[in-house]
Amino acid sequence: MDWTWARSVGATKKKLDAEDVRSEYKSVALVIGVTGIVGNSLAEILPLSDTPGGPWKVYGVARRPRPEWNNDHPVEYIRCDISDPQDTLAKLGSLKDVTHIFYVSWASRPTELENCEVNGKMLKNVLDAVIPNSPSLQHVSLQTGRKHYIGPFESAFKVAHDPPYDEDMPRLDCPNFYYAQEDVLFESVKKRKGLTWSVHRPGIIFGFSPSSMMNLIGALCVYATICKHEGVPFMFPGVKEAWDRYSDASDADFIAEQHIWAAVEPNAKNEAFNTSNGDVFKWKHFWGVLAEEFGVENGGFDENWRDKSMVERMKDKGSVWDEIVKEKGLVPTKLEDVAQWWFVDDILGTENFLDTMNKSKEHGFLGFRNSKKSMVHWVEKMRAYKIVP
Repeated sequence: MDWTWARSVGATKKKLDAEDVRSEYKSVALVIGVTGIVGNSLAEILPLSDTPGGPWKVYGVARRPRPEWNNDHPVEYIRCDISDPQDTLAKLGSLKDVTHIFYVSWASRPTELENCEVNGKMLKNVLDAVIPNSPSLQHVSLQTGRKHYIGPFESAFKVAHDPPYDEDMPRLDCPNFYYAQEDVLFESVKKRKGLTWSVHRPGIIFGFSPSSMMNLIGALCVYATICKHEGVPFMFPGVKEAWDRYSDASDADFIAEQHIWAAVEPNAKNEAFNTSNGDVFKWKHFWGVLAEEFGVENGGFDENWRDKSMVERMKDKGSVWDEIVKEKGLVPTKLEDVAQWWFVDDILGTENFLDTMNKSKEHGFLGFRNSKKSMVHWVEKMRAYKIVP
């Protein structure tokens, strides 16, 4: 199979016309976390007429009511709390036609041990509900991330591997909910002969989801908008190492494409794959691009400006955001929903260490993304859905 299929950033995605809708599907996807930053991309890409493995029927699962910005995807939306085993069994156990699970969801708790417990149980609840009840299930695709090599938020980089990170590196000697999820996955697939799996490990994700807990580009768009509104420079909120040294990113559509590739490509079964765009950049170059996009003064990097975290700086900006939303006619949102400042502090508060995509390429996935075009693409999408002006 030719896996040059992966789309370039900004490529027009063909909407499903009436004649594209098929009464019979070759594959049926269950996307857990369909309103998340990668789940939303899966919901957009899977139903397209040229997506490998298709035509696809898509079920999308999320805890919240379906948001307006997710409504235009031809997905059967299921509201379900997967932390509740009874609700999960009731909502997902009745789906008899699922062929592929794409698990791109997570929950945050105060400690990593709590993260291990809740995220392991959530995945187990889904697999316990679906595996015995979907006789055609073929593959489970799990998304984790680069903290597999770095360690959890509370101990990140204290026990990290030496980069660049490759998939053969052993687990770190510390609690990590990614490991807990993998253990649940490996044990669960044993229950069905022939059931395969894949694990996907992106880095910093560039994508679109106003409700995501880890949407860096979304938060930076909101930050730039507030700076423009208040007439203050757009200062880089990170450390010098993040400003000056190489970083990389993982485009959400690109991650979705790798999930789909691994789900239908025999050579990709039962493997873990890093998922980064294939290029590198420096934030000192991208910062000017963001400043230009929002027509705000580029304040650059100033060590003295970092006397406060973004959490501290933005804690009283809720009313400012409310004013901007009203003035610009944006979709009504609260600041705490569209910008997770702790995540900005975490990502830009340290140097970004790189991975390698060699294994993915050696197995036949040759896609890539231009990270600058990716960033601009997702900024434009935030605007198109009137999340930011």
